[in-house]
Amino acid sequence: MKLELVPVPVRDVDRAKSFYVDKVGFNADHDHKVKPGLRFVQLTPPGSACSIVIGDGITEMAPGSQKGLQMVVKDAQAARNLLLQNGVNAGEVQVMPWGSFVFFEDPDGNKWSLQQIPERG
Repeated sequence: MKLELVPVPVRDVDRAKSFYVDKVGFNADHDHKVKPGLRFVQLTPPGSACSIVIGDGITEMAPGSQKGLQMVVKDAQAARNLLLQNGVNAGEVQVMPWGSFVFFEDPDGNKWSLQQIPERG
């Protein structure tokens, strides 16, 4: 089994799509209006096998209620710098024994973290 799609609840689909594609760097895979009230927008982080889906009629979760989504990056500081350059309010890099982390939110308040896994000795 592989996890390949995670719903992210948003208020404004176009604003969220722009945020994830233009500011965070996700690939826009699909944007289909299946029928009235059902729009399916699939976005994938570069290099990831798992995508997110936003849209109309996708989930019953309240916009902004998805917390704790995490992506792994090679360099937390470089990833943070890219987010900041693109206008994302990303927190400082937090170094912990199990990795270095950067936290940010999308415009609806869905919470994300980026983790740089420590090198193994």
